[in-house]
Amino acid sequence: MFLKTAGAATILSRRRQADAAEGRAQEADAKLPAGGDPLMASDHPGIARARDEALEVLKPTPAQLQRGLELHRDCLVFDAYGFAPRAAIDGAAMAQAEAEGASDAELNLLRQEMAMTRPALVAQEREEFLNAMKVAGVACIFQNAGEESSDPLVLMKRLAHFTYLGDMMRGGLARATLPEDIEAARAAGRHCLYLTGNGVPLAGHSTSMQADLGFVRLFFQLGIRMMHVTYNRRNLLGDGCAEAANGGLSDFGRAAVKEMNRLGVIVDVAHSGWRTSLEAAQASTKPMVASHTTCAGVHSHIRSKPDEVIRAICDTGGLVGICCIPDFLAGNGDIARLVDHIDYVVKKFGADHVAIGTDAAHESRYAAAENAKVKSRGRRRAPFASLWPEGALGGNWPRARPLAWTNWPLFTVAMVQRGYTDDQIRKILGGNILRVCKDVLVKS
Repeated sequence: MFLKTAGAATILSRRRQADAAEGRAQEADAKLPAGGDPLMASDHPGIARARDEALEVLKPTPAQLQRGLELHRDCLVFDAYGFAPRAAIDGAAMAQAEAEGASDAELNLLRQEMAMTRPALVAQEREEFLNAMKVAGVACIFQNAGEESSDPLVLMKRLAHFTYLGDMMRGGLARATLPEDIEAARAAGRHCLYLTGNGVPLAGHSTSMQADLGFVRLFFQLGIRMMHVTYNRRNLLGDGCAEAANGGLSDFGRAAVKEMNRLGVIVDVAHSGWRTSLEAAQASTKPMVASHTTCAGVHSHIRSKPDEVIRAICDTGGLVGICCIPDFLAGNGDIARLVDHIDYVVKKFGADHVAIGTDAAHESRYAAAENAKVKSRGRRRAPFASLWPEGALGGNWPRARPLAWTNWPLFTVAMVQRGYTDDQIRKILGGNILRVCKDVLVKS
């Protein structure tokens, strides 16, 4: 671990460099041309290209663009499920680890840690991270701080990385554990992460339901505020969306939902099968979500939700978050299609029950150069949890770039074009998911 290999002086030095980078970023913002909008200003070629392509798709009038950007800046924007901007790896360090004989598993863990923690340690990555958050206009991300697993030790690793990131980037980024923390961070002009653990953590052996679910409380105490019931494949709680059998929630799954309700953990069925999703919603006594999904009524896909499931989720007081994955959106797989799915929920179920859960991340501009330093080990078999049915992924989406994570302000512009009211847009951008967080959290 880093803290075992670097002294306090090294950490302090890196923090000072990072703080200086943040200051340079703020100075650059102060030098924007007169009339320029900070939400549209970036020297990152990837961000600029994604903006240009989104504008070409939307073709907003100057008034629509101006109104959308003004409204976006005025809203609390809360990604209902996503990823903080990813840093570039240290290619030389990765290459050295490979030369020393590190296993695939070791290299994967090292790559993840670098991508998730280097903004706290490397000045240019901190600057890149904060610039991406700023031009996206995002106050909070419901951060994937877990993995596709129920193993507590596996889940703990990514949770540790984002705990560390939030603790070490003070001044620019906070780790929120209460909804009030999110509001406070935005009021202070900072960004924050609210943590989801993906899987429900379970012991590797069964003793009693109460004992088996004890890790739910432990991870709640560590800051996790949302958990997946299943991830693609079947587990002890129910079926994932990739299981053809489409079985429902198990007795153990009902006990898990009850425990999450009791503790104040949001139940998430984004990756669950349709029947498991429906029965989880019927079992939940608190608002629950499908945090990053699409509407089967627009395009039927294993990761979409049919009307019956969406209605059951809405009946809990919950919501569906529409994601930015072209394969799930279909159509042209672009920013306009994203709003088509939002439209569907608004018109059939109401604006109180939809959010945007991008399931996407911004990648550092330095990533390609650092990746090139590492020799490819060739193709590897997909892990079990990530097995997708044939045809579920891999389409050709030439207009996907407008869905870039940093294009959040243009998501707002697109909703202005569709005629949404300011109040509806405020709810969709962040008000709805913040409300669910408040309604679910149990305070002593």
